[in-house]
Amino acid sequence: MAGKLMHAVRYTNCGEGPSDLKYLEVPVPTPKEDEVLIKVEAACLSPSDWVIQQGCLKPLFPRELPQIPGTNVAGEVVDVGSGVKNVKAGDKVIAITGYANGGGLAEFAVAKANLTVIRPLEVSAAEGASIPESGLMAHQALTDSAGLKLDGTGEPTNILITNASDCVGNFAIQLAKLGNAHVTATCAPEHIDLAKSLGADEVVDQTTPGGQALESPSGKKYDIVIHCGEPTSWSTFEPHLASNGKIFDVKPSLSSIKDYTLKKLTFSKKLLIPVLLNFKAENMDFLVKLVKEGKVKTVIDSKYSLNNPEDAWAKNAENKIFGKIILEP
Repeated sequence: MAGKLMHAVRYTNCGEGPSDLKYLEVPVPTPKEDEVLIKVEAACLSPSDWVIQQGCLKPLFPRELPQIPGTNVAGEVVDVGSGVKNVKAGDKVIAITGYANGGGLAEFAVAKANLTVIRPLEVSAAEGASIPESGLMAHQALTDSAGLKLDGTGEPTNILITNASDCVGNFAIQLAKLGNAHVTATCAPEHIDLAKSLGADEVVDQTTPGGQALESPSGKKYDIVIHCGEPTSWSTFEPHLASNGKIFDVKPSLSSIKDYTLKKLTFSKKLLIPVLLNFKAENMDFLVKLVKEGKVKTVIDSKYSLNNPEDAWAKNAENKIFGKIILEP
């Protein structure tokens, strides 16, 4: 499709807001040897898109300006590089385009073939685009990091999920229940019923004193904490942890890294562990199959048109949503 144009959303500066997003025509990208070109049917915003646009991850991301944001897409493969074997033109897929280059908020996007997986017809484009980043983080934190067995064969486990309104929290509740865990979740008061509908055994209003203190209504001590909220002091967590309790921070900060280092140096059995996302296609494929089978559902907060991205971008910046924000061409 060399020489052809497409519509895309693009910004030219870091540190600006929704007003810097422009809907314009740009050349259709050409896939490299190990890439695929996808006709985008749905793209999903994530908190990282806002963080990158604000310049909080410079000089790492964005790699260059102007930038087409968006890393989570679903659509149909229209072209593949010469070295691609796992997908072909005509396949319905979901993919991660990567933080460095973005490119998801467009009519066409390129992604690495090894971060592209088949999307079954039972999974809609909007559902598929909702899976990659948040679903992978929840899966990694619970399985690779915390060691939870999602087939339910492990020991009974008490898990706290903070700020379950967060998209990672949405997935974490459901995956933890597959692992036969007792789940306590904290969230905004307007999201309590939604958190319960995803399977949480106990839901605490995070704006109340009990919610801010992370107390379990049933008095349970937590074996695992999936921390999706803002930086929280160790002294808030510690009284509610089991003797070997571990906190897995999916939004690591300097303070959490400091706490991790200190606890390791003192040989503490209770730890706060930062989790850095590692994109794995096999985990993404696993999550897609769970959605297909109805064992996990994606939660969609709202949908917007690609040609009017400002409202979607502003809502993403508010960080008060429950579920995913979807843009469709």
